[in-house]
Amino acid sequence: MSYPGYPPTGYPAFPGYPPAGQESSFPPPGQYSYPSGFPPVGGGAYPPTPSSGYPGAGGYPGAGGYPGAGGYPAPGGYPSVPQPGGAPSYPGGQGFGAPPSGAGFSGYPQAPSQSYGGGPSQVPLPGGFPGGPMPSQYPGGQSPYPSQINTESLPSYPVFSPVSLDYSSEPASMTQGTQGTIQPAANFDAMRDAEILRKAMKGFGTDEQAIVDVVANRSNDQRQKIKAAFKTMYGKDLIKDLKSELSGNMEELILALFMPPTYYDAWSLQNAMKGVGTQERVLIEILCTRTNQEIREIVRCYQSEFGRDLEKDIRSDTSGHFERLLVSMCQGNRDENQNVNHQLAQEDAQRLYQAGEGKLGTDESCFNMILATRSFPQLKATMEAYSRMANRDLLSSVGREFSGSVESGLKTILQCALNRPAFFAERLHYSMKGAGTDDSTLVRIVVTRSEIDLVQIKQMFSQMYQKTLSTRIASDTSGDYRRLLLAIVGQ
Repeated sequence: MSYPGYPPTGYPAFPGYPPAGQESSFPPPGQYSYPSGFPPVGGGAYPPTPSSGYPGAGGYPGAGGYPGAGGYPAPGGYPSVPQPGGAPSYPGGQGFGAPPSGAGFSGYPQAPSQSYGGGPSQVPLPGGFPGGPMPSQYPGGQSPYPSQINTESLPSYPVFSPVSLDYSSEPASMTQGTQGTIQPAANFDAMRDAEILRKAMKGFGTDEQAIVDVVANRSNDQRQKIKAAFKTMYGKDLIKDLKSELSGNMEELILALFMPPTYYDAWSLQNAMKGVGTQERVLIEILCTRTNQEIREIVRCYQSEFGRDLEKDIRSDTSGHFERLLVSMCQGNRDENQNVNHQLAQEDAQRLYQAGEGKLGTDESCFNMILATRSFPQLKATMEAYSRMANRDLLSSVGREFSGSVESGLKTILQCALNRPAFFAERLHYSMKGAGTDDSTLVRIVVTRSEIDLVQIKQMFSQMYQKTLSTRIASDTSGDYRRLLLAIVGQ
């Protein structure tokens, strides 16, 4: 969309930015200011997971007949789960609660028609995401901090630039069967929305409802256009204006929604490894669930925006088998052929058994090789073959053979192969379980999945916990923050 006479000379062109042939610079290093402290991220290192499994007892239902399967969800509700450790302090708290103990994933639901990334089935756009030229891949940002923190002492937020990346199309099976709760608005007018936001922030007080109505009903691509229109019309930065009018979790949620998705992921990874300690949960959630194209764009953005090499930062902040797994993930070389080779699945199942349960000790490199290279549908077939051969499920075997962050990373890959929406539903459940709320996890998942598969996540949440996601959010949050979350999630 263009505006006659705009932008004046000196403004970056929009939406054709970046210039043809310069897409990979995303944007040119140093052109935009991204202060290093945007903002300090709540939560600390992901606590080590118990070695006995994750969560509950039993096996998986589904093809191949997982041992101990009793269907899902259990008649009395999703299997009981232990306390995840409560909400993290800010900054540097415990972070995402540790997965519970137990042998295997009792009744962990399998999707009837598994999707492996991508966007709404009705619009298989480049990269598998809705919303036009903006790459809306899974941004995995760390966001809100508790409202009691004095936000005035925090560094200023960066000014984001609208970008357009060249994404090659993914296989159709990776872009079908899921749906986001946010769709691009019809009859979209960026200048009209910019004017609405300007009026909402002008004068005494702020009309938060007007802001919610605009932000929650526009795609990320449309929000980038609103930012550009706002600066063109008023010569002011929309993000800075919003920051001056909002605070606490509401501020964090709004800013997360306005971050370009690729930058959001790169920024989240950088903040997860910055300062004392490392937030392993963020590294796992982003690097173990993204497609090859998404990971490659994240790596390029990380270099261009922060002047750092992602793989080197991972090596310096992690160690051992966990380091090797993440380095494998950030190569973006997983097989994405959606056809399943059942003979290979049987062979891989045998290799994994002989590398773990079938020997004294564990051959970790075998697990890394198979879980880092095979496609998600292939891994699902391997899990089924393993269950038939070993009479136990692969997830519980991983729990017995590994511990700590590498166990969490391997399990995340397997869980996404089984049922990605159920994986995120479970994460949302733990973010709101017990005393307090892990707002950073809650916001990260709601924002990043809002245009991809939040509809399916809501369905799985209701099946697994006998309560709707919106009900849980309403009981765990308050004020404008709750209103905006519910507007995104829907009823």
